[in-house]
Amino acid sequence: MKKITRRSFLAAAGVSAAALALTACGGSSNSAASTSTAASSTAASAAGDAAAAANDPKVTLVYAEVNPLDTIVGQTATHFKEKVEELTGGSVVIDVQASGVLGSENDVLDAILGGSTSIDMSRISAFALTSYGCNKSKLLSIPFTFENRAHFWNFANSDLAPEFLNEPQELGLPVRGVFYGEEGFRHFFTVNPVSGIADFKGLKLRVSNDPVMNGMVEGLGANPTVVSFGELYSALQTGVVDGAEQPIANYKSNAFPEVANNLILDGHTLGAIQAVITDNAWGKLTENQQAAIMEAGADTQAFNADLSETAENKVLEELRSSGCNVVDVDDKAPWQEACAKVISENTSDQAELYQQLLDMKA
Repeated sequence: MKKITRRSFLAAAGVSAAALALTACGGSSNSAASTSTAASSTAASAAGDAAAAANDPKVTLVYAEVNPLDTIVGQTATHFKEKVEELTGGSVVIDVQASGVLGSENDVLDAILGGSTSIDMSRISAFALTSYGCNKSKLLSIPFTFENRAHFWNFANSDLAPEFLNEPQELGLPVRGVFYGEEGFRHFFTVNPVSGIADFKGLKLRVSNDPVMNGMVEGLGANPTVVSFGELYSALQTGVVDGAEQPIANYKSNAFPEVANNLILDGHTLGAIQAVITDNAWGKLTENQQAAIMEAGADTQAFNADLSETAENKVLEELRSSGCNVVDVDDKAPWQEACAKVISENTSDQAELYQQLLDMKA
């Protein structure tokens, strides 16, 4: 099947408003998981006992992950796989394809939204669906929205979260959200040392061509340069770009310190993530298996919340010990001021909803 772009997909699909409701049940005895998005979004419909899925026909679901398995998102994928297979007695197998072997996040989304059946699930950045009309998700990537992790988890475990997670279904896109997570705050890293925001003027910084990211980079006085994630290492090595941004764990696991050993802890956005499953894959599952998928999602969301901060702190200490030039940012006010324009431009049409996010701070 020919791969279609996000623009052509929207033109062809007309962004249908035929919303499809989630039809599963699930929950976890874990207090964090029981209040999570995945659990709350499925509690209203009883789809059967997840344990009964062991007797159902066997199904294998291919799960795409762009980062290695030793990252926060990689470990999250592994936990989800193990939990699904446990709850279904092995009738559902999650085949995690990590390290970008199935392509970048955008490549994967283009494929599955274009009708490809070779990928069933994907872990994506929460804002990735913005290009397909999911404007609520865009708010999760606005710079300096979440003051800390507790602020994000207040949102992810709130009654508001399903409104964001279910947005693709409301727009008629053939994917549905399973759970939320996060991979730590995102920070800039550069080939040459930087000591503050003034040093970013004129730098070529890698972006994935997201409007919010482009605007933020321009606000810093730098030049946004589109480079695919798979080509970023060589782009840094050859001078195509002077720097980029990633969560700390991804920065280390993808060996970026080898070519850009300067990390400045500006923490411009929290790396909010979500896992999605295609409608085609969902339709292959029995009600018992669907219930198990959603229960595993709730459990995985709680797992990710426990993992992320501990793992990130460990990686940061390893980076400091290995000689990485880590620059702390004590005053983020100049950074926030530099991003004021992009924040305003990308929240004004959803000001009330965005204010609800801000009001959830811990």
